[in-house]
Amino acid sequence: MPPGIIVPCLWFDDQAEEAARLYTQIFQDGRVTAVSRYPASSDNPSGKPRGSVMTVEFEIAGQGFTALNGGPYFKINPSISFFAQTTSREETDRIFHALADGGTALMPLDAYPWSDRFGWVQDRFGVSWQVMLARDPGGAVIVPCLMFTGAQAGRAGEAMEFYAGVFPDGRVVSTSRYVEGEGPTGWIKHGRFLVAGHLMSAMDNPSEHVMPFTEGLSLQVLCEDQSEVDRYWSALSNGGAEGPCGWLKDKFGLSWQVVPRAMSRWIACDDGAARDRAFQAMLGMKKLDIAALDAALRGSGALGAV
Repeated sequence: MPPGIIVPCLWFDDQAEEAARLYTQIFQDGRVTAVSRYPASSDNPSGKPRGSVMTVEFEIAGQGFTALNGGPYFKINPSISFFAQTTSREETDRIFHALADGGTALMPLDAYPWSDRFGWVQDRFGVSWQVMLARDPGGAVIVPCLMFTGAQAGRAGEAMEFYAGVFPDGRVVSTSRYVEGEGPTGWIKHGRFLVAGHLMSAMDNPSEHVMPFTEGLSLQVLCEDQSEVDRYWSALSNGGAEGPCGWLKDKFGLSWQVVPRAMSRWIACDDGAARDRAFQAMLGMKKLDIAALDAALRGSGALGAV
């Protein structure tokens, strides 16, 4: 089954293959779906060896991910974590301890008001997971969680409404707000929202620990055609900042990649020369131009219909 419209992208220095291997072993239904490589004919902005692995696409528990070998420029932090919802205490403990091996426990496994068995862990690659025994099993197993801190603290509610308006079938599902004595009154303690069939969560963190969103963990929007690329690029970059190669930051500082769904096939195709031409064409773009990328890919006429 192809991934949904939103796919988290994990930025690593050069550990993409190792990380994908770990996650697909730990979680149910784990599998690698595609591997792409940097051009063999030219250097790349990340400084990686020519022809080395650039991305590894994988799925765990029905959720698609991309692992990117991008160099030592950005680090993943707990501003975005992933709820991993389980159906048994044994499964909760197994997943938590597997992720904690070489990592750091941010909240120990224990009973909490929201779950009888919960632990928050930052794994050896810096990715944060909230492993939780679900009280109401069913639905998504992996749920991204956005934490608003520092200058963005207090904006989780605004962000949920914004994202629900950008994507189809979007709506805020539930909100739990701080009351007097817990934190800033009215801020989101925990919220859930749907965008294009994806369940996501958000929270405001009033602590002094400032963990801004970074390119270390971005969200890819997989678009069917140029009109979708144009629409999502315009909506998400409004009030934010446009970046290179389909990357942007929205008004909350969250990084997105607005890309054609066919991109994964293009950069993983067997025709190395065509793949290199498409990559070089992409380097000169901000918002991606599907027709121009397709033309670059077809330069040898070797691939047929895309």
